[in-house]
Amino acid sequence: MSEKLKAKRILIAAGGTGGHINPALGTAGYIKEQNPDAEIVFVGTAEKMESRLVPAAGYELKTISIQGFYRSFKWEDIKHNIVTVIKLLKSSSKVKKIIREFNPDLVIGFGGYVSGPVLRAAAKMKIPTAIHEQNAFPGVTNKALAGRVDRVMLTNGRAEKYMKPKNPPVITGLPIRGDLLKADREESVKELNLNGKPLVLSMGGSLGAKPINDAVSGLILNKYKDNDCIFLHATGKNGTDMIEKLKNCGVEISEDGNVRVCEYIDIPKCLPAADIVICRSGASTLSELQALGKTSILIPSPYVAENHQYHNAMALVNNDAALIIEEKDLTADKLTETVNNLLADKLKLAGIGENAKKMAVLDSTQRIYKTLCEIA
Repeated sequence: MSEKLKAKRILIAAGGTGGHINPALGTAGYIKEQNPDAEIVFVGTAEKMESRLVPAAGYELKTISIQGFYRSFKWEDIKHNIVTVIKLLKSSSKVKKIIREFNPDLVIGFGGYVSGPVLRAAAKMKIPTAIHEQNAFPGVTNKALAGRVDRVMLTNGRAEKYMKPKNPPVITGLPIRGDLLKADREESVKELNLNGKPLVLSMGGSLGAKPINDAVSGLILNKYKDNDCIFLHATGKNGTDMIEKLKNCGVEISEDGNVRVCEYIDIPKCLPAADIVICRSGASTLSELQALGKTSILIPSPYVAENHQYHNAMALVNNDAALIIEEKDLTADKLTETVNNLLADKLKLAGIGENAKKMAVLDSTQRIYKTLCEIA
């Protein structure tokens, strides 16, 4: 890459979820590869995932106390919002102190409430600023910041119509972990010992999603005697009772059998071998499905801010690159019908995966870096 980032001190704001933090860490790592002398400091909270992930990656984390507003007039929510205002005022002064002491040449926000005061302060201080939005429907913080920062970077172009950036946005995609980009399907199939059968991989997140666990349980029971595919399901932390329930229904569960159920799965090991993936539609997950060209049945979480997972999913569905079952419509029989239709129609199964692959952005980190070089 010919561009070179002139900024030597870079402040990155990201917090709350892995969907915000992991792209920030991926970008930081690439900046360090290209500019080994660059000094990178993160701003986050002491309570969320960044407090663990950022130091583990070798970066200093400055913390502020911040939270979001509730949109109701219940007394408990009103009290929460009063506390939020107090925290916001306190965090603004602390952010200014962090910026003055570190004196960054560039400030980047990757979403989450923590990005708000950091990017607002940096923009007021005339420091070059950029934000990255992971979802097809942008978060409240990034929508508010879009008109203040120098550059808005988007995973999905659909997000632009919900924002009012002061400069044209740039489509960068979302950084994807290197081990997935290097994954080999044949090696994965061999390692999982699939015996020539298609793999239906399903999961609902690290904690587990009960509606998905219940629907997949029914799917397994409906198809157990068909013997036409292999199921590999991750229950998540709160769904491990699913294993005992299936066993009580006469389902044999083993590491190399037709039904394999466990708390967690190794994504880089298992995803490359999957023929059908049943999962939520977080931005990182969809980027990985696209990168590997996977056919998916998406079940967006209805519990996330702005219902953004539905919008993420529809970006693929509208390109015939995924199927969708909303949680309100999710049943074991509906899921079984959808899986059976895909298994019976090999052309459709392959076509959806090919369309997903066409949507993939495999050089996202390089695009982000190039954009940062342009403003700093």
